[in-house]
Amino acid sequence: MRRHLAVLLWRTVLAAVLVCGIGLLPRLSHTDPALTVLKARSAERDPSPEVLADIRAELGLDAGPLSLLGQWLGGLWRGDAGRSWISGGEVVPEVLRALGASLLLMTAALLVAAVTAVLVCARTLRLGSRRRLDGRRAGGGGSAVLAALPEFLVASVLATVVGVQLGWLPALGWYGPQWTVLPALALGLPAGAVLGRLLDDLLPGAFGEPWALATAAQGLPARRVARRAVRRCVPALLPNTGLFVVGLTGGAVAVEQIFDIPGLGRTALQAALAQDLPVLRAGTLALVLLAAVAAGACRLAARLLVGPALRDGALPSLHRPAPPARRLQPLVYGAALLAVVVLALPRDPLALDTAERLRPPSRAHPFGTDALGRDLLARVGHGALDTLLLALGVSAAALCAGVLLGLLPRLSGPLADTVNAVPPVLGALLVTAAVGGGAATPAIAVAAVAWTPLAAHTSALLVQERATAHFAAARGFGAGRWYLLRRELLPAVLPPVVRHALLRLPGIALTLASLGFLGLGAQPPSPEWGLLLAENQPYAERAPWAVLAPAAVLALLGALAVTAAGGVRWPGIRRGPGRRPEDHTSGAVPVRPPSLAKEPVKTR
Repeated sequence: MRRHLAVLLWRTVLAAVLVCGIGLLPRLSHTDPALTVLKARSAERDPSPEVLADIRAELGLDAGPLSLLGQWLGGLWRGDAGRSWISGGEVVPEVLRALGASLLLMTAALLVAAVTAVLVCARTLRLGSRRRLDGRRAGGGGSAVLAALPEFLVASVLATVVGVQLGWLPALGWYGPQWTVLPALALGLPAGAVLGRLLDDLLPGAFGEPWALATAAQGLPARRVARRAVRRCVPALLPNTGLFVVGLTGGAVAVEQIFDIPGLGRTALQAALAQDLPVLRAGTLALVLLAAVAAGACRLAARLLVGPALRDGALPSLHRPAPPARRLQPLVYGAALLAVVVLALPRDPLALDTAERLRPPSRAHPFGTDALGRDLLARVGHGALDTLLLALGVSAAALCAGVLLGLLPRLSGPLADTVNAVPPVLGALLVTAAVGGGAATPAIAVAAVAWTPLAAHTSALLVQERATAHFAAARGFGAGRWYLLRRELLPAVLPPVVRHALLRLPGIALTLASLGFLGLGAQPPSPEWGLLLAENQPYAERAPWAVLAPAAVLALLGALAVTAAGGVRWPGIRRGPGRRPEDHTSGAVPVRPPSLAKEPVKTR
C-alpha cells in the first residue's frame, strides 16, 4: 500500500511540474503573450500599447503566472478549466471533443497495429508452432522498411493516391467512420511493424520453453501452440503498448494536420503556437491522466496474464543467445546507403537551376530535381550525414538513459509515462522556449522522450527475469546483487534492449524529420531529410520522386538497422559445442555455483 501511495505522489509531482512548466512558456520564450494572442485573434489589427494593455487586463496577465496557475487549479475542482484566450469558449468541452476524436483514431490505429504485428511475425509463429525454427528469427527486412516510413509520409501518400486519385475513401475532414480509415492506417502500420518486430524477437524463446516442447509432444494443434506462445510474450510488450496508446493519441500531430482531424495533438499544437495556456494546460493534463490509466491497465493485464509465476519464481527465461547474424543483408543495405552518400558528395546541394524544376530522374539527376531545380541526390546525400550522425547520437543517449532508468522502475515508470504524454511537437516548443532555436533543438527534444520505450522494455524484462528459476537458484546459492545483475540479469536483458534501440533508430530519424516537417527543426536551405519531405510534399502528386527519394533512403536506414541488430548478443555467451542442447532450447543462462564464479560472491 505504501508503495502505491509513493508512486501516486510521484506521478502527482511530475504532473504538477509539467503543468507549471507550460504556464511559464511565455516567460521562457521571452515573448509577450498579449501580442501572440492578438496575432492569433486578428493578424491585421495594429498592436498598439493600448490594445495590448486591454488584452493583458482581459486575460489577467498582469497578475503573474503564479496567480493565473492558482486560478486555473482552483477552477479544476469545479470542473472548470477556464476559457480559451483565442476563441473565448469554455476549455473543457473543446478539449473533450478533441480527446474523443483522438481516442477514436487511436482505437482504430491500435486495431491496425495489432493486425500488422501478427502479420510481421506470422512466419515465426507458423515455424515455431511446428518446431521448425532453425535458430534464426523469421522476420525479414520488410517490416523494418515499414517501421521506418514516416507517419506523415504514409498519410500523404494515402491521402493523395487512395483519397484523391482513386477516390476510394475520404481524405479530408472528420465526419464519420469512413474518415478514420486512412489516418488509422497511417498511424497503425508503422506502430504495428515496431510491435511485430519486438514480438518476433521474443517468440523463439517462448517456443523453446518446456511447456512448448511438451505440448508439441502431445500433438496439440499448431494454432493453439501459437496462441499460447503469443500470450507468453505479450506481458513483456504491454508497457510499450501503453506508451503507444498515449503516443497515438497526442503525438499524431502531423497526421491530424494532413487529414484535417480536430484531435488533441493538433489542438495542443495550435494552443502552444498561439500561447493559449488554458487549452494547452487542459490538453496536457488529459494526456497525463490517459498515460496513468494506460500504464495501470497494462500492469494489471501483465499480472493477470503471467499469474502467480511472478511471485513463485517459476518462469523460464524468454531470452537465449542471439542466432548468427545474417551478414550479407546488412552489408548490402550499408553499401547502398554508403553509395548514395559517396555519389552525392561531389554535387552541390544548394545550386539552383530554375530551368530544371521538378525534373524526373535521369542520368544527370539520378533522383530528379526539386521545385527550385536543385539536385535531389545531392540534397539527400548531404542531408544523410547530418541526419545519421544526429540520429545515432540521440539513439546512444536514449539507450544509456533507458537502461539506467529501467533498472529503477519505481522512479522511471511514472516518469516515462509523464514524459511520453508530452507530444513531441510540444516538447520541441518547450525546448525552443528554454534554450532557443537552432540545429540542436530537435535533438534535445527527441532525446528527452526517446528513452521512455527502452526504459519500459528494460523494466518489463527485468520483472520477468527476476521471476525465472535460474535467477532463484543463483540467489539461493548466496549470490549478491552485483553478481545477479552482471551475470544473470544483464546478459538476458541487454541484448533485446539493444536490438530494440537499433529498431528505434529509424524512428528517431523520422521523429527528427517530422519536427522538420512541421517547421520546428532545420530551416531552409538545409538539406535535412525532414525539411526535404516538408518542402516537396506539396508536389507529391506532380513529382512523386521528390518525396520518395528521401523516404526510400530513410527506409533503407531502417532495413540496415534491423538486419544489423539481428546478431546482437552478450559477449560472454557463445553458441557452440560448449553449450548444452537444453540451453539452446530454453534460452536460460546457465546457473553456476558462486564458488565456481570468477569474481567473489557475497554469502548470506
